[in-house]
Amino acid sequence: MTAQLLVPNLSPNQELPNPEMPHAMQFTVEQFHLMYERGVFADSDRYELINGEIIAMSPIGLKHAVYVGRLTNNLVLKLGIRVIVWVQNPIDLGNKSQPQPDIVVLKYRDDFYEDALPTPADILLIIEVADSSLDYDRDVKAKLYGVAGIPQMWLFDVNTKTITGFSQPSEFGYKQTCLYTQGDRLSILAFDNVVFEWQELF
Repeated sequence: MTAQLLVPNLSPNQELPNPEMPHAMQFTVEQFHLMYERGVFADSDRYELINGEIIAMSPIGLKHAVYVGRLTNNLVLKLGIRVIVWVQNPIDLGNKSQPQPDIVVLKYRDDFYEDALPTPADILLIIEVADSSLDYDRDVKAKLYGVAGIPQMWLFDVNTKTITGFSQPSEFGYKQTCLYTQGDRLSILAFDNVVFEWQELF
């Protein structure tokens, strides 16, 4: 289950909000990194920054790990060195968001993004694999990716074995969705001649 973690803001000049008023504290990417450096989080814990809020990520269970592994293998086999397959690593979506998608298909670079995290301009496809986090991935993260201008997202529901495809990003999120089920075929917009069969992915 995904949960929100609220921790004290590290900015020394920022006023604390009124404790009598319910609120969610907002953080920047810089503050988020500083918390890691100061040991606010345990090394074994997984967090991401979404719209200024620090989110505790669900532990990776066996089913989730298997699907991520299978998808990664399929992407590498079919796309090869034309792309970089970025697995459960952070991406940079501005000052208030640094999510860690399950899989990101990136434009190939020789330096493997050594100098800075990938940004929306580098991203061809984002894949999220959901078992317990389906609502959050669909309602929050998909909108975040669409607003950021990422051209395409696939959301895998491992419980129903369906895939929701998101495309046509806009300032309000993705404008188009498509549900894929058994027997359907998918392709990445940047490589529309490369076809993925539903049964290959599940």
